[in-house]
Amino acid sequence: MNIIVDTGCANLSSVRFAVERLGYDVAISAEPDLILNADKVFLPGVGTVAAAMQQLHEKQLVEVVQSVTAPLLGICLGMQILVESSFEGGASVAETAQDCLGLIPGTITKLEPKQNLPLPHMGWNQVKPNNHPLFANIDPQSFFYFVHSYALGVSDVTIAECDYGASFSAAIGKDNFMGVQFHPERSGKAGAQLLKNFLEM
Repeated sequence: MNIIVDTGCANLSSVRFAVERLGYDVAISAEPDLILNADKVFLPGVGTVAAAMQQLHEKQLVEVVQSVTAPLLGICLGMQILVESSFEGGASVAETAQDCLGLIPGTITKLEPKQNLPLPHMGWNQVKPNNHPLFANIDPQSFFYFVHSYALGVSDVTIAECDYGASFSAAIGKDNFMGVQFHPERSGKAGAQLLKNFLEM
């Protein structure tokens, strides 16, 4: 069974429908045994890092997610909380970095587009992947749908880049943990193919 971690965020159902459209069984759950024994795990999220981490702490899921050995895909905010820390503080930049799950190296910072582009970065943008299997059979010129104001810079864990007045990580990966800053469940054919690639890993 494939499991979507119940983070209490608003995009749980849209991720579930996207997976089901591909013909795969999936359930939304906060049960540790189901999460730890899943074939694949999805970690969606929208909103703030503080709220998402609070939900995981309240549901006693921080150590559970950290212990997952199956492939895990963080989506949007779910990608951001995979890293070590974040300066995303809701309405304003947090003065100190907030702890995240610490599964992938890096710190989330506010996007600072050089051309004074508006924030949040919202809409379709081209993603430039490397040869990671998450992007197999996807046109390298493909566009994906983004909604965010904070991001992870490009580093050794970057498996795809995007440019919005400045380059940032559109997707990251380390060991069995992967994350995408965009919303594959809202990214048409390319997003569906990425979800299919993940489910077939």
